[in-house]
Amino acid sequence: MTDPGSSHVRRVRASRLAVLLVSGSLALTACAQDTGSEEGSGGRLTVFAAASLTDVFTDLAERFEAEHPGVEVVLNFAGSSDLALQINSGAPADVFAPADTATMDRVAEGEGLDADWAAEHGDWGVVFATNTLRIAVPPDNPAGVGALSDLADEDRTVALCAQQVPCGAVATEVLDAAGLEVVPDTYEEDVRAVLTKVELGEVDAGLVYATDVMSAEGRVEGIAFPEAAEAANDYPIGVVSGAPESDLAAAWVELVRSPEGTEVLTDAGFTVP
Repeated sequence: MTDPGSSHVRRVRASRLAVLLVSGSLALTACAQDTGSEEGSGGRLTVFAAASLTDVFTDLAERFEAEHPGVEVVLNFAGSSDLALQINSGAPADVFAPADTATMDRVAEGEGLDADWAAEHGDWGVVFATNTLRIAVPPDNPAGVGALSDLADEDRTVALCAQQVPCGAVATEVLDAAGLEVVPDTYEEDVRAVLTKVELGEVDAGLVYATDVMSAEGRVEGIAFPEAAEAANDYPIGVVSGAPESDLAAAWVELVRSPEGTEVLTDAGFTVP
């Protein structure tokens, strides 16, 4: 005959065991969820880059996000000098990629580059691409521009980058070397703004990079000129000091310099060292 009290004890023990099993299961589930959350938490990578890198870095950002689930790449494109000023004024940036080494020098001397990254790659960043100038004209070239000297003709309207940004500095260098005095009808804040002026037919010509002409294929025509070989812009890249996501920033730089990044850059018209 079964003791009722013994049966009661077994029921209590079984009930307690069930509670423990359920609690343990919930705890394991919570741990698994927490682990998954950490693995998928990703991060936010902020890249400051020259306007002429818009197409290339937009492409690479999509690839980077695909390779790093949960990571968001935030791209800030503008004139390099403006970006350098923002960084040296405390704007949070993980990576800086200007259109010339002189602008990178300003950041290296100001906010500085990440010490660990710089110890391996250099205090002034690493050059990953080179670009040269082209004359951009609207389709069918209505003003008949054929050479750099034509930009000095007062009857032709011309757009140039402001002299403080790399595309303006190299344009000035090229024009000075050619002994030409060109008075532009407009100075623009970056090279993409010059390109837009040409695309809209608001000027007869503008000096932009070869890569910009390629990006606007069909909307502008590009004219190569021999004087461009006398001045080319080297593009450096580096991890900024105090970068909130320095590990991701280093991974981004490696992607840009990888065979995959090189292919994207050369397809866009850059020369890769």
